[in-house]
Amino acid sequence: MMTFSVAFWGVRGSIACPTPRHMRYGGNTSCVAVTCGDRQLIFDAGTGLRDLGHQMNMAGIRTATLLLSHTHWDHIVGFPFFSPAFRRGNRFEVLAGHLIATGGIRRVIDRQMQSPTFPVPLAAMNADMTFDDFAAGDTLMLGPDIRVRTLPLNHPDGATGYRVDHAGHSVAYITDTEHCPGAPDENVLALMDGVDLAIYDSTYTDAEFLGKVGWGHSTWQEGVRLARHAGARRLAIFHHDPDHEDDFMDRVGADAQAMWPGALVAREGMVVDLIAGTCRILPR
Repeated sequence: MMTFSVAFWGVRGSIACPTPRHMRYGGNTSCVAVTCGDRQLIFDAGTGLRDLGHQMNMAGIRTATLLLSHTHWDHIVGFPFFSPAFRRGNRFEVLAGHLIATGGIRRVIDRQMQSPTFPVPLAAMNADMTFDDFAAGDTLMLGPDIRVRTLPLNHPDGATGYRVDHAGHSVAYITDTEHCPGAPDENVLALMDGVDLAIYDSTYTDAEFLGKVGWGHSTWQEGVRLARHAGARRLAIFHHDPDHEDDFMDRVGADAQAMWPGALVAREGMVVDLIAGTCRILPR
């Protein structure tokens, strides 16, 4: 039976916020697992990666490919707590598309885990770990029927957007990008073109964006505009601002649905089956 599903393990941006006011949508930072048949892809290594790692241990998943949008703290802080990486016999590949000119992804991850900022070095990870760099714009074949298109995004220090095509279906992972009002981003449109699900950086509202220009993020309204323009079937509003607590996100969800029925607000535990077209929330 074909499997192509998307599971959200961290949907928050900027910083984790584990408070009673962030329970319904979740307080962990960016981490999304995409299952393509027997292949596990992981997008970003925010704090949500810790819980995903525990689930992988329980499920006996011993190999995966981790694709990073970029390496700002909120997207890599979960990596040192990814318990499967400490298990001998496991295999993980880490990929990034924005670091060729600055030393590569292994150097960034290694420095993150060096004293005095972290007590456990990268060398302590007993799994077979490989670190590879590509140029945003490359197309990656991660299996006979897993095509990953990449394109650069508009974010300080660079970022990469992804589109996964598998089994006749598709998902786009586009976070940490800033739009130009009135000028749809052609890279984003290309990644979103006709996808079953577009996951998009919706950190702000249009009203908030006016005071955040240059910060490298977008709005849920722009996400809706882009998804409709690109002919996407669904939009997952993602990378929620830590100041946007549960009640605020409830209002965003209602407003987004009124603007376009294909929009939904991503929350921890949400699983979208791209083949069946279903969406469910797992208990936490």
